[in-house]
Amino acid sequence: MSITRRALLAGATAFAVARPALANDVDVAVVGAGAAGLAAAAELIKAGRSVVVLEARSRIGGRAYTDASLGQAFDAGAQYIHWAERNPWKRIADELKVPLEEDAFGDPPLIFRNGVRLADAERNRRRGGFGRVWAAIETSAPADRSFLQAVQGGPPEVLDAARGMTLFSLGEDPERVSVADYQQLWSGDDYLVPSGYGALVARTGEGLPVRLDTPVSAIRWDGPRVEIETARGALRAAHAIVTVPVGVLRAGGIRFTPELPAEAQAALDGLVMGAYTKIALRIDRRRIDPLESTSYFELGDNGAATSFDFWPFERDLMVALLGGDHARAICEAGEREAVAFATDRLAALVGSHARDAVTGGRLAGWWSDPYSRGSYSIAKPGRLAARTELRRPVGGRLRFAGEATAGGGAMTVGGATLDGIRAAREIVGKKT
Repeated sequence: MSITRRALLAGATAFAVARPALANDVDVAVVGAGAAGLAAAAELIKAGRSVVVLEARSRIGGRAYTDASLGQAFDAGAQYIHWAERNPWKRIADELKVPLEEDAFGDPPLIFRNGVRLADAERNRRRGGFGRVWAAIETSAPADRSFLQAVQGGPPEVLDAARGMTLFSLGEDPERVSVADYQQLWSGDDYLVPSGYGALVARTGEGLPVRLDTPVSAIRWDGPRVEIETARGALRAAHAIVTVPVGVLRAGGIRFTPELPAEAQAALDGLVMGAYTKIALRIDRRRIDPLESTSYFELGDNGAATSFDFWPFERDLMVALLGGDHARAICEAGEREAVAFATDRLAALVGSHARDAVTGGRLAGWWSDPYSRGSYSIAKPGRLAARTELRRPVGGRLRFAGEATAGGGAMTVGGATLDGIRAAREIVGKKT
């Protein structure tokens, strides 16, 4: 069945409007309607518990979001069904008969530095650096150190490769990424969802008791029931599962009374948010085709780097990908400046005529989004245990769940889903 984004959001909004008042007493309140929150709610309902999901946005899905505002859709957030052998979204997609595509290597990227194409010798030298990064990491000690520390003193191509790995897989600069945290992540086959990963997640959340446009401002957790303050009033619950991103928690987006225990605060301090960012341009393809490749990569000053992916799923789009402090600056400048940046770099790489081919643009700026404050969680070097520490219940009634506490599934929709189920089963007393 085909569901347009407009129809999906209209249906979700209609559901919210149909229930104007918050239930003032439920078994479990779930904060956040991303993958973790939706999975937790479904599991609790299956176990016969009364549930309400409180979502600050006007849509469900969180950082899994398929944006169709340019007339052709792209996944503004999560894009890959990672480690499909154990990822529940592979099974869900198959059951719903949603077509998937195996991730495959496309055209080799053309590499530029400040708009100038690299010579073959330098390009080959850079490619060789990737194979040497892991050799450097495996011989470095201690394991829980940063990528930059692990390759320090190596040749420039190894340093560049380490930067490329962390920027374009995690959205963060290598000095802030724990090698040990990266190494614990699950691996396996990856799949893409041509119709949109975000659209798939939103589809499975239909019918759940979600309150849209209901940001939570405060949670009191030390009484006989959890008391939650929202923009639409207060409610009480026997338990609460908080699934909002770590970036929101670190920024004080929710006030906890009493303050969270020192152990939970220390766990939050050990986690930061990356800034994996996308800028999509709608392009009149006839004006710039044929291109030498569907993949371009540009190195800039001060370690900045941007990847350009043309015609995803044969759509008339170019999606620029960037991370780290470079991406943070782009997000903070706003959408207009981001689109101008992507357009400028497009013109520098393929010719000035490309400017006239751009017919629209969108910034997927999770770093500056007040309900995300980043793309996904990253453990600081030396703080490998932070994810596990944050899973511990607070006061017997409050739990945190999501990609940040998903262990080997961290930073993924699949991991967030499994962790939401984990938190729900802890409440109902089932084995995880």
